[in-house]
Amino acid sequence: MSAGAAVAGAVSFVWLGMVLAISFLETPLKFRAPGVTIPIGLAVGRIIFRALNVVEVVLGLTLAVTIAAGAFPSWVLTWFVMVAVVLVGQLAVIRPRLNRRSDRVLAGENLPRSRVHLAYIALEVVKAGSLIALGSSILTG
Repeated sequence: MSAGAAVAGAVSFVWLGMVLAISFLETPLKFRAPGVTIPIGLAVGRIIFRALNVVEVVLGLTLAVTIAAGAFPSWVLTWFVMVAVVLVGQLAVIRPRLNRRSDRVLAGENLPRSRVHLAYIALEVVKAGSLIALGSSILTG
């Protein structure tokens, strides 16, 4: 295995671990902690997801450079593009809507559950699956 493949595989699985730990573990559990209200949970979540998204962009750029510099099969590029498209969709389309909604909740409005949030979760599932496929295809390439 080349050094580029080792780096790209490691980056893919680190990214996957971060998505699983934050999106599917920390986020739902924080609202079960005593004293954590919806506004507090939203405020903390915004900070955490802003940080996660910055790290995701750095990991995505690292993968882009590593994949571009290496000799990987075409399906590696396909899975990378899938992950990148999902991330861009989350950052450019869904996160701004969620931020506007959380601004309203933090301002004191009582809003029903968000369908946009369900779209974010669905994209997290797609991203996690795509990262598994990407990392596996890099390492078995």
